[in-house]
Amino acid sequence: MGSLSGKVAFITGAARGQGRAHAVKLAGEGADIIAVDLCDQIASVPYPMATPDDLAATVKLVEEAGARIYAAEADVRDRDAVKSALRAGTEALGDRLDIVIANAGIAPMSGEDAWQDVIDVNLTGVYNTVDVAMKPMVKFGNGGSIVLTSSVAGLVGIGSPLAGSIGYAAAKHGIVGLMRVYANVLAQFNIRVNSIHPAGVDTPMIDNDFIRGWLQGMALQEQRGPDMSNALPVQTLDVDDIANAVLWLVSDAARYVTGVTLPLDAGFVNKR
Repeated sequence: MGSLSGKVAFITGAARGQGRAHAVKLAGEGADIIAVDLCDQIASVPYPMATPDDLAATVKLVEEAGARIYAAEADVRDRDAVKSALRAGTEALGDRLDIVIANAGIAPMSGEDAWQDVIDVNLTGVYNTVDVAMKPMVKFGNGGSIVLTSSVAGLVGIGSPLAGSIGYAAAKHGIVGLMRVYANVLAQFNIRVNSIHPAGVDTPMIDNDFIRGWLQGMALQEQRGPDMSNALPVQTLDVDDIANAVLWLVSDAARYVTGVTLPLDAGFVNKR
């Protein structure tokens, strides 16, 4: 039996990248998974977003890990859609909810709608996820763990003077405020809330022509702009590095850890 046997985890942005890694990692430890993703394109996002085929691949991987999974296409900007998907998932998997990973996020850089889109997905979407999930968690009465995916950009002032880049940093900083409030509000129910702050992770959100070009431009301007390198000699982290840390946070090994901003960053923040 795994360390999460019998538990149910709700994960947003689960079709690929960090979300998929979390789903597979937790499934391997015995958790059943409720996986949601938009599976569509947002116009201001300059790289291809996840597709229904990506979500289907996550389903297959979770099932191969020996867990049950309920998957749905839902937009975290739409509170009712998130609530409906979560309700259907908990009903399908036995009326319990122990783990929430608010992971869905985008990285637009420029364009007329970039600011609003990144705030809507990366901050309001996280609020919507926790808001609809905490009520059934309290009702089911099993305590639990909530992890909010922020970024090193939620701890230090990095970015470029583009609407989406500034909005990304603002949203990721805002997640810290959400986390700290929810950690206090939900502690009485034995529900822990923490945020993770990865540096660059090797996912389709980073590994694409647009973001590579943007990062190269930042590097060329390093003397006038921010240093984007890590302290340890690694350029990007692997999704499993992040999933391993999340597994620890949601497990009983971290049963008294709450209200923490956890950098997973190869020393990026400490270097600043």
